[in-house]
Order: sequence, then structure tokens, then C-alpha cells
Amino acid sequence: MDPVIIVGAGPVGLTLALALARQEVPTVVLDEGPGKDEPRPARTAVLREDTAALLERLTGVALGVHGMRWTGWRSLRRRQVMSEIAFTADEPAPLHIAQHLLTGFLRAAIAAEPLVQLVADGRVDAIEQERSGVSAHTRGAQGTWWRGSYLVGCDGPRSTVRKLQDIRFPGRTAVERHAVAALRVELPWEGQALLHRMPPWRSSGPSAGEVTARPLPDGVWRLDWLLPPGKDLVTPEVLLSRIRETLAGWSDGTAPAYELLDTGVHTVHHRLARRWRAGRVFLAGDAAHLLGALGTQGLDEGLRDADNLAWKLGTAWHHGPHEALLDSYQTERRAVVAARLRAADQVLPVLRGAGGLRHIVPGGARSQDALLTDGHLGRGPLGAPGTYGDSPLAPRHLEGVIPVDTAPGAPVTDVRVTAEDGSFVQLRDRLGRGALLAVLIAPGTGVWERKHWMSAGVMPRLAAAVSALPHPAELLVAESYPGAPAHSVLLVRPDGHLVTALSGVRPADLYAAAEATVGGAVRTEQEQPQEEQAQEEQAAARAGSGAR
Repeated sequence: MDPVIIVGAGPVGLTLALALARQEVPTVVLDEGPGKDEPRPARTAVLREDTAALLERLTGVALGVHGMRWTGWRSLRRRQVMSEIAFTADEPAPLHIAQHLLTGFLRAAIAAEPLVQLVADGRVDAIEQERSGVSAHTRGAQGTWWRGSYLVGCDGPRSTVRKLQDIRFPGRTAVERHAVAALRVELPWEGQALLHRMPPWRSSGPSAGEVTARPLPDGVWRLDWLLPPGKDLVTPEVLLSRIRETLAGWSDGTAPAYELLDTGVHTVHHRLARRWRAGRVFLAGDAAHLLGALGTQGLDEGLRDADNLAWKLGTAWHHGPHEALLDSYQTERRAVVAARLRAADQVLPVLRGAGGLRHIVPGGARSQDALLTDGHLGRGPLGAPGTYGDSPLAPRHLEGVIPVDTAPGAPVTDVRVTAEDGSFVQLRDRLGRGALLAVLIAPGTGVWERKHWMSAGVMPRLAAAVSALPHPAELLVAESYPGAPAHSVLLVRPDGHLVTALSGVRPADLYAAAEATVGGAVRTEQEQPQEEQAQEEQAAARAGSGAR
């Protein structure tokens, strides 16, 4: 079968290629650029727990060594501390890292992956679809036609793939603008990120005074100043003045010595593609959505797109087209991003308005601070990972369903589990392989060797039920899971979202849940052509009947 074509070699496209390779699906990645990224210290990403774990799993790199996991978060308004958070195991810290490092780690992993072909200077200018596949034409030195089974546009805000498929991209332009600087300096809050609203050294007025400081390794900080609405030019002189003014304000009037590494202006747009799928063509990342106001992270959502789409394309590639499963990518991911954009649009007038609307938020300044904190830390409607509780893949009418602390469709908690080979691993380490995960909650098993409990109790019956599922599945055992009673069974999707929790071993419920998760019965590659031929014969017979 032909490989999957991925257009765009940014973090989302490279992540998708590696995620598909994990499922033994070959890809061709068409990179419009020369095949490398120039270091830009002021271009960074803040990754939440789930997206950082995804990248670490795919690259084999401990990202915390190269980025900074914040020790805490502090919010100030004028001179008053509004909130202060110390990160613990119960609330893992966000990871702040330079984006060119992320891309470099992904490219290094791809260089060692024989299933991924990375093509530099491959600008797409034409796409053709047919029932059996899709073709993309690149111009320039690598000008040729590339044949694929599916094509995914990860080619950014000005996506050529989206334009060639005539997909509208409505939304709002320049929702926020920030002046950005990366500098090496010593600040009073070592390891802590800081949001300072209305600092006393700034003039009053809407959006006139908000600055964010986020630490990086080696004493480097990224500072972002929210700019007033409009298109006023941010000159080097203006930016240097802001740097000196801010550093002096944080250091009792005297700016400490600093080394300026990089500067820029970051403009946030809010847009959402009307469709994320057109036949065998899909959109992901900035090609499908733009967001980022109030501290939210567009790259986080792009990586979740890749994680969601990879296992569905992998299933279709190995077992033949399955329209309900492929359609669910748009249904699930577009709904999550749309909800995120709606939440931001609802609070933007309150947080950025000129005073008249601010009374809408109960609690005044502290409620506003809580909203901004949610966006920056990846919590609440502005930032928390999306759930797929209303997904078309969610199973219905199961008799043995029980509640646990994770809602159906939400990301699972990363607990320690015992794998089939007897090794102890984290649950997240078993994700992304294309298989469903069936997790038995069995207190006490951690102190016994696998050979002693695999043949005891409910295990033989559960193992038989898992092996009979309509999709590849792996059986895992956990001593505990938040809110789950002993001998309950969790079914987890390949992208780490909970399908359901069942009371005990219920083969019929487990089978029904697994079948729903892959969109219904999956046809094999042998059955697919036979069914299509039968449909064509039936259509021809109907046409002949009509002619008579």
C-alpha cells in the first residue's frame, strides 16, 4: 500500500510521521524548506504534561534536560501578589523549551527511522484524489508526482493543502500582539514563571501593561509584552526601552546586566477551518486552526491533532478504509478546538476591555487572574486537554459501566502498570502503538511475579476476552487507578483517552466497546475489494433495470 503523504515538516508534521512509523505505516514528508531550522531563542513552546510525554515517547529524548519545567507560577497585579502556585506531582509543571530544539529532536529521530522519507525543497502545487489514493505534485528541484494512500496538510497558517482543497478558514485577525525578547539575565524568581498585570511603572489604559516572564535553561528568559490594539511599529528603540523599564521595575529601580539574544513580534490570530477532512486529505495543526490568546498554546493542540489522527490512519492503512473512524478525527478535534476558541472569545472582552465590561466576571481582578492562569498553565476551558465524551466512537448501552475519576473520553491518569512481558512501565509508555489497552485493576499483583497471577483469578478469562477483540489490544495490570475499584477493567484508546470502565470481566461489553471505538466492524483488506465489487455490481444492476 502507498505511504501517507505529510505536507509540512514542522513539529506537528514530524510528530505525525513518527507516530505513524510506530504503527509500521510508511510516510513521505514534503518539506517546503531546506531541511533545517535556524535557532530562534525567542521562538519557544510551552508543553503540557500529555504533549511533552508524547514527544518524549516518540523521540526518546528527556525534554526536561533541554527545557525548563517551572518550579512555580506567580501572578502580580500592580505590586500585589494575586496568586502563587508551587508545582507538585499532583499538578505537573509545564515544560518550556525552544521550538528549534524540538524540531531538531524530531528530525534526528526521523533520520533513524527507515519508514519515514523526508524530502527537502518539496513545495506542493497540485493535489489529485481518486478512490484508491491521492497524488501530490511538488515543483522545483524535487519536482515530481508523489503517490500516497492519504495526505495530511501540516503546512501552517497559509496552508497550500487547505487552499487546494478549497476549504474556508474564517476567524479573527490580530486578536493579540506581543513584543517578544529572549535574554540572559538574573531575575528574582528563579525557575518560576511570572505574569505581571498593570505593573506600576507602566501607563494606565487597556492592554497597556501586561508582561509575562518564562524561564529557560542557562539563565535565559523569554519576556512577552502585550501590545495595545493597532499596528504600531515596534522599533528596536521601543523594545529596548521596554526591556530596561521592566527589568528596573522588577529590581527596585536599577536594571541588572543582561544579554539580549533574540527579539520579535508575535501576532495571535483565531481561525478554524470549516472542514478538516476532504476525502483522503486531512488538515492538522496551524493548517486547521489558529489560537493562542490569553496564554494558550497552539502547538499543544497541533500535537494532539497528530496523536488523534495517527492511530486512525494506521487502522485504515492496515485494515482498509473505515469512514466512521476517519470522520471521527474532524468531529472530535474540531469540537475541542472550537470550544477553546469560544471560551477565549467570551473572556477576551472582559480581560482586554476598557473597564466597562470587567464587572461581568465575579470577583473582579482575582477572577480575571484565574482565567489567565488557566490559559498559561493549561487548565480549565482555556487550556485543559480536550475530552471526547460526545465522540461518535463512544460506546453506548453497556451494562457494566462504572464511574472512575477519569470521565469517558478524557485523558487517562499515568499510573504504573505491568506489561505482558512482566516488566513495570508507565501507562503512557504503552500508548501510540495502534493497539487498544485493557487495564485490569488488581491490588497486590505488584509484589508477585507475573507467572503467579497470569493463571489465577479472572486473568485467564480476561486474557481470552482481550485476544478476541475486533482490534489489536494489549492487556495490562495496575495495582490501582484513581476512583477504580478492585477487579475493574479500563479500556483505553491508542491516544490515551478512556473509552470506558467496566465492573469486572465482561467480554460482551468489552467487545462492544472496542468495536465502537474503531467505528464499528473493521473490514479486512481482502473483504474490502469484494464488498466494493459487490456494490458496483448492484449499482450496475440498478442502472440496467432503470434503462429497461
